Amino acid sequence: MSRPTTRVLTVLELLQTHGRMSGSELARRLEVDRRTVRRYILKLEELGIPITAERGRDGAYMLVAGFKLPPMMFTEDEVLALSVGLLASRGLGLAEAAPAVESAQAKLERVMPATLKRRVRSVDESVTLDISRAREMADNTALVALSSAAQLRKRVRLGYRGAREEDTERDFDPYGLVWRGGRWYAVGVCHLRQDLRTFRLDRVRAVLPLDVHFTRPDGFDALAHVEAAVASLPRAFAVEVLLDTDLGRARQHLFATLGVLEAVPGGVRLSGQTDDLDWFARELARLPFAFHIQRPDGLRAALEARAQKLLALARGGG
Repeated sequence: MSRPTTRVLTVLELLQTHGRMSGSELARRLEVDRRTVRRYILKLEELGIPITAERGRDGAYMLVAGFKLPPMMFTEDEVLALSVGLLASRGLGLAEAAPAVESAQAKLERVMPATLKRRVRSVDESVTLDISRAREMADNTALVALSSAAQLRKRVRLGYRGAREEDTERDFDPYGLVWRGGRWYAVGVCHLRQDLRTFRLDRVRAVLPLDVHFTRPDGFDALAHVEAAVASLPRAFAVEVLLDTDLGRARQHLFATLGVLEAVPGGVRLSGQTDDLDWFARELARLPFAFHIQRPDGLRAALEARAQKLLALARGGG
């Protein structure tokens, strides 16, 4: 949905919830100026929505009495789930997140009894979620199109701009979408490369649905694939470490992006990439089990330097 249309519908929901709202308050909620609010009001009137406008600088807008959308009913647990979901959506890099959340919350409050309205507002005003915030996408077109194609198991023609600003087209079978580390990713089979690939949604330029169906492997884990792809991106140093533990314990103590874990005779092999050997040495130093550095030699030197610093601190030498 286009940006102006989203905001016009948000105005409708706010008026239905609050009954009477000034132009300045609507402008504040939508993060636009009052002249833009007047344009939105005119658009609603063109759509046949009956609105009364008070004259004057502090005039307000109201829906004609009796105009209501069909009601919905929710349980307390449903209200809590919806409220937390709306709160989380603010931090997921979605285009038009602010007006969309305002509109959805206004719909919820409009059909709820007073006790549930207070619960919705209490979540919005008192709960904080530690979610990585990303630069807002230009729009949600790619997210909507690719999630629909993944659900329907339908191939798409993907227009994509790579890291070097080159534009390409490819047929793509989207297996799933992932939000991780402040970005949205699409995972699936790229028919240009004939292999599984991961694509950043902020680099997707076009999505054209094709009349071709595909089959996704049972139990495919899109998040695990993205984590492995990020961990194996080529960097300055290739790292290989043998961990004296089992796979479950290794996963418990290591970040997924540190590297790829593989059970091997004698323990677990950690294969990763890094631009900073000192940082990698610090991550190894905090592990509660033994390990053996296979490569590079520079990582051994970095770990030894870290150990010398800790030893000096333990002996009180600063």
